[in-house]
Amino acid sequence: MELTTLMVLYVIMLAVFLALDLVWLGVVARGFYTRHLGRFFADKVKWSAAIVFYGLFVAGMLIFAVEPALDRHSLLRATLFGSLYGLFTYATYDLTNLATVKDWPVAIVVVDMLWGVVLSGTVSLAGYIAATRLL
Repeated sequence: MELTTLMVLYVIMLAVFLALDLVWLGVVARGFYTRHLGRFFADKVKWSAAIVFYGLFVAGMLIFAVEPALDRHSLLRATLFGSLYGLFTYATYDLTNLATVKDWPVAIVVVDMLWGVVLSGTVSLAGYIAATRLL
């Protein structure tokens, strides 16, 4: 895949990821996260850390889910590998917190890991579809 195509695909996936995650965190599940984790919230979001996370996370989806699926011409593979990427990465965060943070809510672990699966699978699917239109 050409570098310019890869960059365009990355931007598309990043936009989809940001849109979905911001709606989830800011609207759909806001009350849930506030109820369970409000005591941990910082007064101000550290946007530099959030930007680095989003940038790296989407790059990982592109590298580990979308590109291999494009090589095999498999929309199902993009969705499945994207979902697994979300499961593994969100599980790393959630299960580490469950193991190390006092009173970390199990409900957060379950919901957040499921969100990671849905979000990453959806974004990888969108990336695959976008790539097939661009190539």
